[in-house]
This record gives sequence, structure tokens and C-alpha cells, in this order.
Amino acid sequence: MRRRVVLAGGGHAHLAVLADWARAPLAETDRMLVTTSRFTAYSGMLPGWLAGIYQGRDLLIDLKPLAERAGAELVVAEVLGLDPSVRTLSLSSGQQIGFDLLSLATGGETDTSALAALGERLLPVRPVGTFMERLSQLLKVKALAATVNVVVVGGGAAGVELALGVQTALRHHALHGRVSLVTPQEGFLSGHVAKVQGLALTELVQRGIAVHFAQGVGEENGVLLSNGAFLPADCVIAATGSKAPRWLTQSGLVCNADGFVAVGADLRSISHPAIFAAGDIIDRVDRNLERSGVHAVKAGPVLAANLRATIEGSPLSQYLPRKRTLYLLALGDRRAIVSWGRHAASGRWAWRIKDWIDRHFVELQRLQPLGEAS
Repeated sequence: MRRRVVLAGGGHAHLAVLADWARAPLAETDRMLVTTSRFTAYSGMLPGWLAGIYQGRDLLIDLKPLAERAGAELVVAEVLGLDPSVRTLSLSSGQQIGFDLLSLATGGETDTSALAALGERLLPVRPVGTFMERLSQLLKVKALAATVNVVVVGGGAAGVELALGVQTALRHHALHGRVSLVTPQEGFLSGHVAKVQGLALTELVQRGIAVHFAQGVGEENGVLLSNGAFLPADCVIAATGSKAPRWLTQSGLVCNADGFVAVGADLRSISHPAIFAAGDIIDRVDRNLERSGVHAVKAGPVLAANLRATIEGSPLSQYLPRKRTLYLLALGDRRAIVSWGRHAASGRWAWRIKDWIDRHFVELQRLQPLGEAS
């Protein structure tokens, strides 16, 4: 009897699954990829795009040829609901899709609840394609403005890279801008070693980016800080980390207190064995694992192997992160900070490593020209 295997989301982990199916299709299965867009933007290259190093198309991965090579039907729609008890997905297209085996890599949502009052001034970093479109439009609209005030909220790697990248983008567009970064002190590059934090803070200060160690709440014309200061803003970029999609928290899957689906080391739901998940919508029950694109990419081959093993009835593998991970933080000017364990340094040579890794990753996914995305 044929079984239906559905991939929900075009996240980095699912790229590895599609590649696995292209190499060796799953026997006696119907395969499907459900994603909100035919094109997925590789977020690792976003800082380089801001700095004018990459064109927009350089970031795009076309999922259609990948799905075709994998023998998977491509369905462009948003997931609105999941009923694991009867194994169905509800889509924005109105479709109800049944599945025998499901993998979730839809990505989380940017948590903008504290900034909602900003209205059109608020610019979440996700989805990346929409962020790029809206920021490009803002730079055009503000071409004659005396000053452009940009506030980045969120002190993780994404927030730091965005603050530095936006400052470079303003300079390239000959705009006089003031860029500020708002983050709780304990949230500034948390998870990174002290030397990385020091190098990044020095860079921000030297580049004239004001760092405010505080909480921020959105108001109509800017951001009110927990220390009482007010930052006027033409644009507030939200890099505030992920929150679980509402449909996931309402699905009936066992999730943690924040609504992220609970999985084991094999990336399988602890409550529903026909469902796997990867990326930043999961909570590992066996260890603390930060939500990082690095882990989504590294977990992809394990996810692919376990979907295949489930169909074939063979033992599952585990995703065991390395004790030390290579991190590369773009500084927006063809330099980067590199860290490996407790060791960290910065320079143009570090950017060249990051540039090669990112370009190589995207090129590996490309099987034909982008066509209509050009």
C-alpha cells in the first residue's frame, strides 16, 4: 500500500530531505512539499545583501526544481492547522491534506507582540523575502530625508548583523542615518563566548551604533525603553527571536510551555510517532539546543535518514550536535567575527570563509536557473 509523506515548510532541513529523495526515491510513497512560496531565501546571506555584496536573487533557492527531482508535488500554501489524530493538514488554499508521515520545518514566527503599536513602522525580519522588499522600498522613499532613524530590537546574532548591515546600507544609499540596537544585557549574543560579545560590542560602538541595554515597547512613532528613554524611529526592525506558530500550539502535539513541538534526539514528536520536526519550531527534550540555522542545516541529513528509516522499518538515527560549532558573524563591510569553541577572532579572512560557505550552500541547492524570479 502506498503511503503519503508530506514535508510542511521549505526550511533548511527539508532541503536535505529533497536531496535525499532525488538521490534515491522512497519506494511506494507519494511525496509532497507544502511551502508558502516557491522560493526560499537563505537568511545567512541577508547581511551581505544589506551591505550591497549580494543581489537579491543571490539569496534565493528555487524549490520547484528541487521538488521535481525529488518526485514531490509542490503545493504553495500556508499551513493553518494540524490534526495529528486523523493525520491531516489544513492549508490556506482550503485544502485538507492527509498524510501517513509528516515532517515539519515551517520555521517560527517573529515575536512582535511588544512592538505592535508601531504599525507600518514595524519591520519583522521574517519572512526574509518580505523584509527585503519592504526595506528596499523604505530606502527609496527616504532618499531625500534629512535623517533616517532605524531601531533594531533584538540582541542575538541576527540583531547584531542587521544593525551593522543596515548602517552599511544607509551609507551606500547616501542617507544620513542613526541606527540603534535595543536588547536586554543578558540577551546580547547569549550563547556566544565573552570574546565574541566583546568584539561585536566594540564594532557597534566604533561604527556609531547606539547600544541600549533595555527592554523596548513600541509606540506610534518609536520605541519606549524600560529605562525611560524614547527612540524615535522611521523603521523598527524586529529580530526578537521565534515564537511558535499558533496552529502548532493548538494542534494537540505535545509542546513545551512556549508552544514548540517536543522532539527527541531522533527529531520525532514524543507524542505522535508519525510526525517529525526540525529547525526553530522544536524543543529537544533531551538537551538545550539553541534555535539556529546551523542546527537546522546540520539536522537535515538526520531528518532525511529517519524519514526513510520509518518507511523502511529500520532503526532511527540521532542528531547529536558537535560540542563546538563554527559561528560566523557578518560585520557588514566584508569582515566577520569567527568563533570556534572559546576561540574568536575577526577580519576580512573570516568574511571570505563565510562568503564561500554561504555561496557554496546556495549553489548546491540550485539545479537550474531561477527563471521567473529574475
